[in-house]
Amino acid sequence: MGLYSKYVLPKVTDFCCATKPIRKQREKVVPLCEGIVLEIGAGSGLNFPFYKAQNVKKLYALEPDGEMIKLAQKDKKNIEIDITYLKEFSENISLSDNSVDTILLTYALCTIPDPMSALKEMKRVLKPKGHLIYCEHGMAPDQSIKRWQDWLNPINSYFSGGCNLNRDITGLIVQGGFKIKNLDTMYLPGTTKVLGYNYWGTAVI
Repeated sequence: MGLYSKYVLPKVTDFCCATKPIRKQREKVVPLCEGIVLEIGAGSGLNFPFYKAQNVKKLYALEPDGEMIKLAQKDKKNIEIDITYLKEFSENISLSDNSVDTILLTYALCTIPDPMSALKEMKRVLKPKGHLIYCEHGMAPDQSIKRWQDWLNPINSYFSGGCNLNRDITGLIVQGGFKIKNLDTMYLPGTTKVLGYNYWGTAVI
């Protein structure tokens, strides 16, 4: 899996996460970011074009995978935002307490090995009046779909860099110390239901 993880998986992930249904989701949430922003799992920079540059003072793009950062730096064109890349894991964020206004979490919580530790770190660095803005795929409400998610999850996780199909996104965010402010959910059109149940909204401390 070494060569696959280094050379193949980043490009596959970039392709899958750039599909039209997911792009439409990014368009809904990324423009809400303002001030000093921490993006968790910035990947290849697919969110960058959707930031409103006039509202973002600084962007910290956290991404543990060096190959994904290379893709982001290569493809970054006409992005008028001050970006600093943090090559580190979200379970141990190097930023100071109460140092960011907005945390953006899109299609990343599914892959974080220890989501509780990561969410507690996010809470630590977020200012008291800051917002967590999220858009994630996860556990479906229909039991028949959820059974398929549970069955396929080990296979999917193995080949997709640790992506989990069946995480309870809302439950994790609440357990991590946040209060849900806004929440929308739906199966994304044009995707399979096993992969396509989305949660998006905002949360506060």
